[in-house]
Amino acid sequence: MTAWTRRSPIGAELASIGEPGVHVRVWAPNSTKIALVIESRTPREIVLGREPGGYASAFVPGLAAGDRYRFRIDDGAQLFADPASRFQPDGPFGSSQVIDPSEFAWTDAGWRGIEPDRHVVYELHAGTFTRAGTWAAASVELPFLAELGVTTIELMPVAEFAGDRNWGYDGVNLFAPEHVYGAPDDLRRFVDRAHQLGLAVILDVVYNHVGPSGNSLAAFAPEYFHHDRANDWGDAMNFASPPVREFYSENAAYWISEFHFDGLRLDATQAIHDASDDHIIAAIARRARAAAPGRRVWLVAENDPQDTALVCELGLDAMWNDDFHHTARVAATGVIDGYLHDYRGTAYELVAAIRHGFLYQGQVCTWQRNPRGTSTRGLAHARLVHFLENHDQVANFGFGERLVELTDPARFRALTAVLLLSPSVPMLFQGQETGARRPWRFLCDHEGELALAVRRGRASFMSQFQRFATAEVQAKRAEVAELGNPCALASFTACILDPAERDFARPVVALHRDLLRLRREDPAFTRAAPDAVDAAALDADALVVRYHGDTGFADRLLLVNLGPTFHRAVVAEPLVAPPAGTGWRLAWSSEDPRYGGHGTLPPFTRERLSIPAHAALVCVPDPVASLHVDPPPPTGDKVAVDP
Repeated sequence: MTAWTRRSPIGAELASIGEPGVHVRVWAPNSTKIALVIESRTPREIVLGREPGGYASAFVPGLAAGDRYRFRIDDGAQLFADPASRFQPDGPFGSSQVIDPSEFAWTDAGWRGIEPDRHVVYELHAGTFTRAGTWAAASVELPFLAELGVTTIELMPVAEFAGDRNWGYDGVNLFAPEHVYGAPDDLRRFVDRAHQLGLAVILDVVYNHVGPSGNSLAAFAPEYFHHDRANDWGDAMNFASPPVREFYSENAAYWISEFHFDGLRLDATQAIHDASDDHIIAAIARRARAAAPGRRVWLVAENDPQDTALVCELGLDAMWNDDFHHTARVAATGVIDGYLHDYRGTAYELVAAIRHGFLYQGQVCTWQRNPRGTSTRGLAHARLVHFLENHDQVANFGFGERLVELTDPARFRALTAVLLLSPSVPMLFQGQETGARRPWRFLCDHEGELALAVRRGRASFMSQFQRFATAEVQAKRAEVAELGNPCALASFTACILDPAERDFARPVVALHRDLLRLRREDPAFTRAAPDAVDAAALDADALVVRYHGDTGFADRLLLVNLGPTFHRAVVAEPLVAPPAGTGWRLAWSSEDPRYGGHGTLPPFTRERLSIPAHAALVCVPDPVASLHVDPPPPTGDKVAVDP
């Protein structure tokens, strides 16, 4: 081996000093012979030398960036891609390519990332975000997101998958950016452009399973998998094995170091099983942060049981809050079915989610027939990510319709205000900000028995929703290709967004931009401290959120009504009381005609508090708006007169 030190313990790396060439290293503990098959320029095979711990390696002089290679195991006829391949130009069944990450000229030397409580997340799928479905095409749209007020792009998984289309969770070459979206430097260029615009980029990574087609890990080492512990997608990963732990923790560091990602979103962490004293998620978190000295790294988890140990003990920064989504969806649609069984969509639930995050913190959840959730006591609001839509939730219901199609426009605007002005980190799913009506459905590109298995699996999943299990719905899903067959090309093309909708003249786009501007520029909305925000229900449909500023004049009041017009002569709720010597003046309304609304009268008068139906209002303190009577009315018997 040469004198230089490898950056990563696995994969193919160019020599940084000394003799030109490439050093390759792979873990294959059960084989007697591993050969590197060089497939470009002068094809040849080189037997790798054995190392302790089951590794095999070799330095190959003259091998250079762009050269292609695969591995032969024990003189077998089949050739395999590198488990740590940096690029698969022809997909997972083709050759791996040597990549030189130093060739890219970064321009983000001054970039330090986003402060933890300033994230506004935008979930983006590279294949459907633009008609071209490439990094280059997506880069052109980044100024729109920056102007909208997004701070952080969350890319759905980009690891190489089998076929030409996938929603990303079938990745099999975990170090290789999907070749359909472009070359590795195209992804670097996307991240670099985002940083130029002040946008962070985090990557959704899948560390709980690998895709069902094209993965070669088992050929090198069955020990990658925990064969007696399956999850919803197949065998779990065997994190009791040090080389497996190394593979995944290095993968996290690789994306952050070589592609300048600002963090990771860890998919379905409840399926990442590890009984080690040092949990693999904690190891991944440390390694990810170490890969970005001087730069903020933001690590987010999806976790169905809602276990706050991820942030309290394992070193992650935030978690998705499915409870907020579930109650908000019921509030929007009125539909209670499937895993929405234990939610009612009331103002009481929305207030609890705003104040406490998780609605279930150890109580029994009847749908799961078990206690659900853990305590969020002491957690800052910025530890939880709230959303009205995400890739799972849109695809899981009905025919993949967007929420804007399933509720009335006014209610959609009001719930958008709740999301974007609440103290937790808000997340938008691509197209939500434009009111897109293009559906979002489960996408893949498999063939034969695997394609049939995928169709059966999705049908089985959908059967938990009683309405969708009816004969007429199943017949429609079978009749329409993009509904019943995730592998159909039509399933993919139906989901591609129309870039023409990214227009700030559109009322729904202006709504999102204005709310995010409020969140960013008004100091009352930028505070994330638990004691800076409080909320209360006024009845089952209406709620109030009070934002406490540094002075009374900096206070803000968010009034939300998801039911019929709210009229109340007396409101015995202290959060509604204005600061001393002031009253409340209307500053913003979701019923503004600019957003498609029908206008708003002042909510506070001497006679009543009134909130329009399906509306959200922001009020600010104003001495001119004070309702104080001076001098007070004469003393004596008084008879209350309701308006």
